[in-house]
Amino acid sequence: MPKWVGRCPDCGSWGSVVEAAPAAAAPAAMPALAARAPSVPASPIGTVDLEEAAHRPTGVGELDRVLGGGLVPGSVVLLAGEPGVGKSTLLLEVAYRWCASAPAQPAATPSLVVSGEESAAQVRLRAERTGAVHDSLFLATETDLANVLGHIDTVKPGLLILDSVQTIASPEVDGSAGGVTQVRAVTAALVAVAKERGIATVLVGHVTKDGAIAGPRVLEHLVDVVLHFEGDRHSTLRLVRAVKNRFGAADEVGCFEMHDGGIRGLADPSGLFLSRHADPVPGTCVTVTVEGRRPLLTEVQALVAPSVLPSPRRAVSGLDSARVAMALAVLERRCKVRLHDREVFAATVGGVRVTEPSADLAVSLAVASASRDFPLPADLVAIGEVGLAGEVRPVSAVPRRLSEAARLGFTRALVPVGCGPAATGVDAPAGLSVTEVPDLGAALRAVADATRESRD
Repeated sequence: MPKWVGRCPDCGSWGSVVEAAPAAAAPAAMPALAARAPSVPASPIGTVDLEEAAHRPTGVGELDRVLGGGLVPGSVVLLAGEPGVGKSTLLLEVAYRWCASAPAQPAATPSLVVSGEESAAQVRLRAERTGAVHDSLFLATETDLANVLGHIDTVKPGLLILDSVQTIASPEVDGSAGGVTQVRAVTAALVAVAKERGIATVLVGHVTKDGAIAGPRVLEHLVDVVLHFEGDRHSTLRLVRAVKNRFGAADEVGCFEMHDGGIRGLADPSGLFLSRHADPVPGTCVTVTVEGRRPLLTEVQALVAPSVLPSPRRAVSGLDSARVAMALAVLERRCKVRLHDREVFAATVGGVRVTEPSADLAVSLAVASASRDFPLPADLVAIGEVGLAGEVRPVSAVPRRLSEAARLGFTRALVPVGCGPAATGVDAPAGLSVTEVPDLGAALRAVADATRESRD
């Protein structure tokens, strides 16, 4: 331990010890790096063959929609989702469809599914239930990276599915399976093999309790495509969202439905989010949201009831609770709708989650309808963001939303000022009457006029 010394221990003289800094070591010279001829010389970009990056359809239309047309040979896709959402079921169907399309795509066969979480018998049991058994679909249960690479050498697949990357470990890397070091090393090795041999690879990833992809952030940088598979455990609806896509748009959404026989794509899912009533019911309003590039009709329901509590309850399901609270405040302050002593419940139909501001107008109209106990016209859709001053602000893709509403039989629409056919230059769909409303008060008056017309 360092301490002060006043007398030299060698000669015995006092005050002769002087503090001095050690001499700085001379910096080592950087070794000269010799240039080396590349194994593949650089080529003009115009001479690069585009066929090497052509999409190969998986046979699952909704997944191909999100991927931009299918899987690209040599690409690596990371599919993450909560436990039990249906990741393994979806990918087993993809592996089967990949093999079944072999006559049309000779290079696409066979497919190899490597499971580190289930036994071979468990995977086969699921395949029997969903009808995903094929002679060109190979199955292996491994948790060792070297053995996985050995299976790839033996089978020579066109499609590799690894379920999941957190269960695979390399004996040459320190740490347990699922650790940061192991996940990084396993992913880097599989990416190198996929690029070298042109194997379309899908890695299943775990998520944290917050819904983020588990493991190091570099995992998302290493892969070409990142997909999120999400859905409510109590609903049959499942959504696949693209977070990153080097081969297509990163704002697409695929819709699926879970059933006893497995999982199937929903090319037209709007019907799931609408309820059917013989007569109009107070507290319901339909809006059109946009998931990725897909417009979806969604019904918003509200219930307003008297309360004896000092602080009335506010319950929200499938909606942004902060935006609903703001809509309630605007209704009471700007439109004189009494809500401060009443309980308010708001929800969506079908388990869909709506967070975009374009649903504000529908939520406000549904709450006002429930509070005043008058039903809105059954053929009405409301689109628009509501501001704190009560104004209705423009939203994006209004012509696309109106076309979807008209396709499903709606004949009236409320939209923000500047989003109607006269302002956008796009003709309104046939049979759809579009009304521009500047604020929430004007929207309530337009709804009252439409209600009287429908009664007359």
